[in-house]
Amino acid sequence: MAVWGGGAARALTRALRRRRAAAALPGAAGDDHADLSFQTGLRDILQDSNRKRQLKFGSSLPVSLTEMKSNIFTVKRPFSTSHSSVDSKEMKKFQLLAHKWWDEEGEYAALHSMNDIRVPFIRDTLLSMSGNYHLGNPLSGMKILDVGCGGGLLSEPLGRLGASVTGIDPVEDNIRTADQHKSFDPVLAERIQYKSSSLEEIVEESMETFDVIVASEVVEHVADLEMFIKCCSQVLKPEGSLFITTINKTQLSYVLGIVVAEKIMGIVPEGTHEWEKFVPPEELERLLESTGFSVRSVQGMLYNPLSGSWGWVQSTSLNYALHAVRAGAAPQPHTTDTLPQTDVQQSTGTAGTVPDSAV
Repeated sequence: MAVWGGGAARALTRALRRRRAAAALPGAAGDDHADLSFQTGLRDILQDSNRKRQLKFGSSLPVSLTEMKSNIFTVKRPFSTSHSSVDSKEMKKFQLLAHKWWDEEGEYAALHSMNDIRVPFIRDTLLSMSGNYHLGNPLSGMKILDVGCGGGLLSEPLGRLGASVTGIDPVEDNIRTADQHKSFDPVLAERIQYKSSSLEEIVEESMETFDVIVASEVVEHVADLEMFIKCCSQVLKPEGSLFITTINKTQLSYVLGIVVAEKIMGIVPEGTHEWEKFVPPEELERLLESTGFSVRSVQGMLYNPLSGSWGWVQSTSLNYALHAVRAGAAPQPHTTDTLPQTDVQQSTGTAGTVPDSAV
């Protein structure tokens, strides 16, 4: 965008230089100076952007990080009239990068690093809900659907934990990359299957099939979020788990997720994300609950570009992870309600118990 020019880039460059220089100071004081320098650089970026926006639009925006975290733009998520959750423009973006999924230093480096927190989050949550634990293969017996699996970055570690994984992605080249990579490990070749498909294309053949669905860094790319959530509900078993990681729609996520991450630092390729498609956790929770899910947890995530690592944080202003559980099967009518009248009379004469044959 034109309002983010060289001033913002120079401000961040100065911040990073001060961060590195301060980090070289001995003791804890160096760390404090480093953090202060980096925060100062971010503030410079926000103030620079604010001045330019005022000149162009004649309006003001909050510039403090605290204000940025607490304010959400009122722009509505684009409405899709299509009958598919797949966005053809998004497919073209990922088509160009299909051969780079397993380059840990390349465009998907941040996703490789995200496995350090998202895999334990999925594993530990599932184990806390299950009474069965298989030593060495803790997710053994679970059927997991990885929606938007890409090159298999998340499917593979889940398969190594013992799960039976189905990875789907509408980009055929992504599936070819995933298939080729899993073939290097005979164990994964047996546990993981990939399919070039959208979620809605497998609904009819996979009704209530999966114990778990993971949609990591996916919902901010779909064309119809409501349809996507409904399809998840249809292919998930009652009381099955849905795990989502995505990006909040805040001013801060625009500045750091779009401007800094894409335009300045190149953490991800420019054009990877569209801010209008980012999803506030409140909106996602509302959609899930209206589709029969119960949201169990929402946890903030933060990427540190200096260390290349992710961590958990209280704030959900940027990235966040969500776990929801589909409602259980509707309770069946009590057995005696459907018994013939004579059987009901017989059962009431045995101290209020129901015969074994009636259960």
